[in-house]
Amino acid sequence: MRILVGLTGASGHPVAVEFLKRCPAPDKFLVCSKWGRTVLADETGLGPDDLAPHVRKVFSDDDLFAPFSSGLTPLDALIIVPCSVTTLGKIAAGIGDTLITRAAQVQLKERRRLILALRETPLSSIALEAALKLSRDGAMIVPLSPPFYTHPKTLADTVGDMADKLVQALGFPAAKAWNAAALE
Repeated sequence: MRILVGLTGASGHPVAVEFLKRCPAPDKFLVCSKWGRTVLADETGLGPDDLAPHVRKVFSDDDLFAPFSSGLTPLDALIIVPCSVTTLGKIAAGIGDTLITRAAQVQLKERRRLILALRETPLSSIALEAALKLSRDGAMIVPLSPPFYTHPKTLADTVGDMADKLVQALGFPAAKAWNAAALE
């Protein structure tokens, strides 16, 4: 499975880092927006180069000549985590002015998987309408909302649970099954 992971300027980068570690996709690529790099450093103390061991290649968000700017280089999935409301709005409006937003436009036009891990609260009517529009066009909107039914004991547990939700959204099994005893 070939996936591109986009990091934007919203809060939630610990989830993105954990997702990159947990996602078993063999072909992972990374692109960080300018503000994504800033917030990644602020929230985790890391930069894109620190995440390079978890991906095949890191692309610049300014690189509209990158292979994923075209449908001729298909992605099985694009996951934007965290996805800012600005990025959500640009994608919903059909604006593809960065590699992240252009790759999203390609995913939509080619009817391929697009997952937006939205991180904002509260949401305005404008953001809700943009999310609804994209959902109707086939995007999966996955708000970064922690699942408390897993009974997390630490912040790392909560971050891991949210990362697992995103891994499952790609069709992979989660690192741990919730209520696994009920299956037996």
